[in-house]
Amino acid sequence: MSNKATKPEEKGFFEKVKETIEEFWDSTKEKAEELKDKAEDKIDALKEKTATEKAIVAKKTTATKAAVAKKADSVATKVKTAAADVKAKADTKAKAVTAKAKDEAATVKKAATDVKAKASTKAKEVTSAAKAKATDVKKAAATKTAKGATTVKKKANEAK
Repeated sequence: MSNKATKPEEKGFFEKVKETIEEFWDSTKEKAEELKDKAEDKIDALKEKTATEKAIVAKKTTATKAAVAKKADSVATKVKTAAADVKAKADTKAKAVTAKAKDEAATVKKAATDVKAKASTKAKEVTSAAKAKATDVKKAAATKTAKGATTVKKKANEAK
């Protein structure tokens, strides 16, 4: 008879633990690789989506910038036209006042010396008033221009 056993040898405790750990390790490793692949796919998808969104935003920004620039040009043109109108009106008014002062001065020259002095004083007052009105008109035009420019700047900054 032989001394060899006919039964298969049983594995020891540590060998069983070792096999169990190897099984856990292999399954964990496979899951990690799957998660890594999924994450890479998701990152690629997000990159593509971001690139598309970036292009759309760039197109919208370009269109908005063009619109803002056009509006700014339009407002600037309106402001310049308004300023020119105000200046023309001020010049016309100043010429009318000056002409009136000259007429009064001519009439006064014919009168006595004290009447001449009074007329000279009145002409100075009228000229001073005309200058003050012209200054007020110019200030109003400058204020309108500044408001228009500020509005345009705000719109441009908002568009950015």
